[in-house]
Amino acid sequence: MKDFFKTFFAALLALMVAGALAFVMFLGVLAAIGSSGKPVVPSKAVLVFDLDTSLSDADREPEPSEALSEALGGGGGHAQSLPAAIEALDRAAADSRITALFLTGNLQGAGPAQLRELREAIQRFKAKKPVLAYNQGWSKRDYYLAAGASTVFINPFGEMEVNGLASEPMFFGEAFKKYGVEVQVTRVGKYKSAVEPFITDRMSEPNREQVKKLLEDIWSEWKTTVAKDRKKTADDLQLIADEKGLVEADEAKKLGLVDRLAPYDEVLDELKKLAGKQPKDKDFPQIALATYAGIPGEAKTSRTRIAVVVAEGEIVDGEGKANQMGGERLSRELRKLRLDDRIKAVVLRVNSPGGSAAASELIQREVILTKKVKPLVVSMGHLAASGGYWISTYGDRIFAEPSTITGSIGVFGLLPNVKKLANDHGITWDSVQTAKLANPMTLARPKNELELARIQGLVDRIYEQFVAKVADSRKMKKEAVHEIAQGRVWSGQEAVKLGLVDEVGGLDAAVKYAAGRIKAGDDYQVVGPEREPDTLREILKNLGGKPRKLAKPGPVDGLVDSFRHQLDLLTSLNDPQGVYARLPFELELK
Repeated sequence: MKDFFKTFFAALLALMVAGALAFVMFLGVLAAIGSSGKPVVPSKAVLVFDLDTSLSDADREPEPSEALSEALGGGGGHAQSLPAAIEALDRAAADSRITALFLTGNLQGAGPAQLRELREAIQRFKAKKPVLAYNQGWSKRDYYLAAGASTVFINPFGEMEVNGLASEPMFFGEAFKKYGVEVQVTRVGKYKSAVEPFITDRMSEPNREQVKKLLEDIWSEWKTTVAKDRKKTADDLQLIADEKGLVEADEAKKLGLVDRLAPYDEVLDELKKLAGKQPKDKDFPQIALATYAGIPGEAKTSRTRIAVVVAEGEIVDGEGKANQMGGERLSRELRKLRLDDRIKAVVLRVNSPGGSAAASELIQREVILTKKVKPLVVSMGHLAASGGYWISTYGDRIFAEPSTITGSIGVFGLLPNVKKLANDHGITWDSVQTAKLANPMTLARPKNELELARIQGLVDRIYEQFVAKVADSRKMKKEAVHEIAQGRVWSGQEAVKLGLVDEVGGLDAAVKYAAGRIKAGDDYQVVGPEREPDTLREILKNLGGKPRKLAKPGPVDGLVDSFRHQLDLLTSLNDPQGVYARLPFELELK
């Protein structure tokens, strides 16, 4: 019997190994099939920018589990890299094979600052070639991109949003009380509202004040830009927002918000004409922007290299996941660039709400060290707040868009415990300690007065360090920083006035400034950090095939996403000291 089991388990193990090898070989064959054909740009092609994707500052590689889910039909496509999209639009504008640009779809997950950079690239394309934009209905986000197109279409049955901005945070304070979860907090700054969703049922007045100002700044920029595109005034758009909100298609045409009412088939006929085809033709030459972006352009080579490092996502201790900014991972990338003599300047692109104070300090240290040996310029994207500002403040020059969300100079500690919840279900803990402060981060009980005092002291000290760092790096008095700190969030245009940011501009402006600092003129090459290839990720990514069109999310999807977002935030709170420099949790714009 003993020999039987030995033989059985050996055979089972061999079968499992053989099965695993067969599966890997199967993936490899499919990947080879999927990547065998190289895309070709047809003559007189229309460049199609399907906005049904999300926008990311980084060309983020998915985790193997994400890539596998995508390959097997779950989840929805990879994020479109903003720098890659902008580079492709600029390249296509000069490409004789491209005749026009077609915008359609509903962009997901893009911030106002990112939209501004993308919009400017679309306008550069329009200066050379036609841009057609069509949607069943236009949201504020997509219309901001399309309002300046050569021709803006809307389906006769559609409608468009011209209804201002709103923020509607979710609060769990009463739910936590109901289910026996207690949350104690330590914080500095009356505007540091990141803890509010977990301890109360509504916004505090200081938080309401800062969110209202931020929305007004972003809405003002939207109105100003769209009004210029449509030859109107900002007051005209405000009147429409106050009196109508949702505008039906025929009314949008009368108001001059769109150029033509047309069903999709008529828009396709217009695209066929631009591509040299007849309406009766079944198809016309076209290429997707994502595909075009993947075709290498004429490589610009130079011995003068400027590295662009993207710092995107929640700042967490350690390496972090693919959608997070791991303090150790990013500081290691910066250290390699600092020690690489081939790199003459570094541009740090920040798109982060902040997070771990310890990880932020680790990254900032490398920023300071890099700045001592070569220029380091900061480009702020949608978010560069709290920890995102912490890692930015020592840049030689800081660029931000008018609607960038920045500032939030403040810190907090979030200290939950589940004692009542556990006790109500018969779960208890007992403890043995050799000192009064041996177990301050336990979830089994509330923190006592001594523990809270010590943690609050730590939060106070880190806040003072944050303020001192900003004062030192921005050449300001500490008292002046205190006045604009307190955890308050500012728009990019206000941050310039306050001295927290140097100049309005996007990533391209930051790169050009870095080139000027090293006196490179136009003779420089932009590179990114070198990464080790990941064979498994590449196989799974190839298996995914063409990106699938994402369904436009409905109200229930938004509610589920809010719950999921809060859970992700809680799981990202891994600072070893339990202290965080982070933006208020809810700043979703609607």
